[in-house]
Amino acid sequence: YQAKFFLYQLGQDCPFQTSPVELNGSLAVSGNQIVNKHGKAVSFAGNSFFWSNKGWRGAKFYNKQVVQWLQKDWNSTIIRCPVASDENIKEGHFYHPESNEKRIEWVIKAAIDLGIYVIIDWHSHEAEKNEKRAIAFFEKMATKYGEHPNIIYEIYNEPLNISWDTVIKPYAEKVISAIRKIDPDNLIIVGTPKWSQDVDVASKNPIIGFSNIAYTLHFYAGTHKEELRKKIEVALENGIAIMVTEWGTVNADGDGKIDSESVAEWMVFLKKNKLSHCNWAINDKKEGASVLYPGASTKGNWSDKDLTESGKLTKSYIINWNKKKL
Repeated sequence: YQAKFFLYQLGQDCPFQTSPVELNGSLAVSGNQIVNKHGKAVSFAGNSFFWSNKGWRGAKFYNKQVVQWLQKDWNSTIIRCPVASDENIKEGHFYHPESNEKRIEWVIKAAIDLGIYVIIDWHSHEAEKNEKRAIAFFEKMATKYGEHPNIIYEIYNEPLNISWDTVIKPYAEKVISAIRKIDPDNLIIVGTPKWSQDVDVASKNPIIGFSNIAYTLHFYAGTHKEELRKKIEVALENGIAIMVTEWGTVNADGDGKIDSESVAEWMVFLKKNKLSHCNWAINDKKEGASVLYPGASTKGNWSDKDLTESGKLTKSYIINWNKKKL
C-alpha cells in the first residue's frame, strides 16, 4: 500500500488498480492547502456536468455510464454536479426538486462506487434569497451521503457583485452550521464575490469556527488572465485554501474560441499551487465550452470525433494531471 501511495504522490502512472478515494481518503484543509488522509497536499482534475435542469441539453448526461467513461477514458478523479437552483430556472430544483435530485444522485452514487470525488454544487447566483431551501437541500445530502469520504459540498456557485462581509459570509455560516451538525468532516467549498473571482476579498475575513472550509475560484481562460491569478496568490498568502470548481477554455460567457495559450498558463499555475479543478462542461450544446459535439452519445464511449476542440484540449490536461509534467 505504501508503495502505491508513493508512486501516486510522485505523479507517476500507478500500475495498481486503486481508486483516488482509496488512496487519499477524506480530504481536509491544512493552512492554505487541501490535503489527503496522510496530510499531503493533493490536486485532482476532472469535469463539471452542465446545469441539472432539463431544457438546456446537459441533463441527459447525468448517468452512471458517463461517470464511468470519464473515470476510465479521461482519468477524471473528481466530478461536479451543478444543481440548478435559482427561481428563474423553470425546470430547475426550485420547481422540480425531486427530478433534479434524482438526476444528481445517479452521478453521486456512481462516483462513490468508482472511488472518485464528487462535488455537490448548489448552482445558484442568488442563493441568499432562498437560504432555507439551500439549508434543507444540504441537510438532505449530508444525511444521505455524508458518511462517504468522496463527498464535497459547494454551497454557493457564483455570487454576483455582492458583499462578502454582509451577504455571502453570513449565508455560508448558516449553511455550514447545518451541514456540520450532520457531517462534521467532509470538505465544504464557499463561493466568493463577483462570480467566484474575489477570493482575495474573502481571504481578508475568512470563515472561522469550522474545520475543512475552502473557497471557490472560477476562471475562463479567454477572459481571465494574470490579474485573477494574482488574486489567488493574495488569498493563498492570507492562508485560505482554494478549489477551482469551474473553469473554461473560452470566454466568461461560456462561448467563443478556445484560448489554448491562456489555458496552458493556467494549468501550470494550478499544478504549481496544487489546486484541484473541474472543467465546464459535459454537454453537447453548440457553445464553446461544451466538450461534446451535438449528437454525441449520452452514455459516454466518445471517440475523438465526438469531442470539440475544447473537449480535446481539456481531456489532454485531465488525463495527464497526475504525471510529473503536463
